[in-house]
Amino acid sequence: MSAGAEATVSAGDAAPAPASSKGVCSVRHGLALLLHLCNFAISTQQMNLSIALPAMVNGTAPAGAPNASSAVALDDGNGTLMEPKAMVQTSQYLIWVKWAPPLEMNQLIAISISGLMLGSLTVLLVGGFLCETLGWPYVFYIFGGIGLACSCLWFPLAHDDPAAHPLISAAERDYIARSLAQQDCEPDQSLPITAMVRSLPLWSVLLSQFTEHWFFHVLMAYLPTYLHSVLRVDLQASGFLSALLLGVAFISIILGGLLADCLLSRNVLSLLVVRRLFTSVGVLFPSLFSVLLPWVSFSLGISMAFLALSLATSSLCQSGALVNFMDIAPRYTGFIKGLSLVFVQLSGVIAPTVSGFFLSQDAELGWRNIFLLSAAVDVSGLVFFLVFSRAEVQDWARAQTLTRL
Repeated sequence: MSAGAEATVSAGDAAPAPASSKGVCSVRHGLALLLHLCNFAISTQQMNLSIALPAMVNGTAPAGAPNASSAVALDDGNGTLMEPKAMVQTSQYLIWVKWAPPLEMNQLIAISISGLMLGSLTVLLVGGFLCETLGWPYVFYIFGGIGLACSCLWFPLAHDDPAAHPLISAAERDYIARSLAQQDCEPDQSLPITAMVRSLPLWSVLLSQFTEHWFFHVLMAYLPTYLHSVLRVDLQASGFLSALLLGVAFISIILGGLLADCLLSRNVLSLLVVRRLFTSVGVLFPSLFSVLLPWVSFSLGISMAFLALSLATSSLCQSGALVNFMDIAPRYTGFIKGLSLVFVQLSGVIAPTVSGFFLSQDAELGWRNIFLLSAAVDVSGLVFFLVFSRAEVQDWARAQTLTRL
């Protein structure tokens, strides 16, 4: 398609972009893949120690159970194993402020973030095997080498601004510039703290970060324990089942991003409706499946299906409330993302602690109470988000053209 035909799409239109500008062979999709690899490397390196530690202590991995260490890899008690470093999370969202056209932002973010899930399930599947066959140092050598390779690719291929990228075509550069022409993304020298504190749409985003990560942190901390103590799954099998569930989440995040962009580009739904719809599905269905888990514990197959459906549907929140801060305040993406990590970490501390308390009081009824509380927390955050969420740039996040003496 010619550049002239592409120019018919103005910056403010919600019509789908031309096929040539939306192709997966674009520099921006290459950047998403590069971020995917970087997140993959970060995730594997975070899990390396928990995988290799049993072999380091015992000299070798337990014979006949190459994935036994994987079963406890998620059970670190703080729910933070899946969280990348804070400079990492903030910086990669800042990249998309200048690189992601509005009708492609969900898929680009989903592709990049899904690397976290892929890295975790990869270590769960092969980490114990590497410790047993090659020795525990090779876990660090192999995944550390992957991280080094990602760094070698990152420095020459990643650029903050499409205009500065040496490999981007003029058509793609102009398309991105036109798509972002009406977005006010340049940060101010000072933050409108008072206005931000009073902003209910911002609070709806921050509280969603807390509530929607609650059940995720519970799973990350206690999933192997639940599989072993309730569903009677041995340690080796629980490692593979945990990896299977992460694989479901990996696929669902990508599909959710593509679906959200498809609905937006075809003008099927408005941006606000997409954010609220995806958040609703990503909260209500996991809450339902988790509440039903104690009543289907007699069947491993049904329980695993419910857990898989819970993670699959909860992944839709990544294209809902979890990215809504880029809609209401793109110029403060870095600060708000960093602030949201505070709420995520609070959830990561409180949720496993409360869950541990329930289990210590009553091992049988404790799981029921854990799932009921998780659903209650999640739904309460959803209600607040549905009432106060917005999808347009807020007044306090716009450029200030007037000055006061």
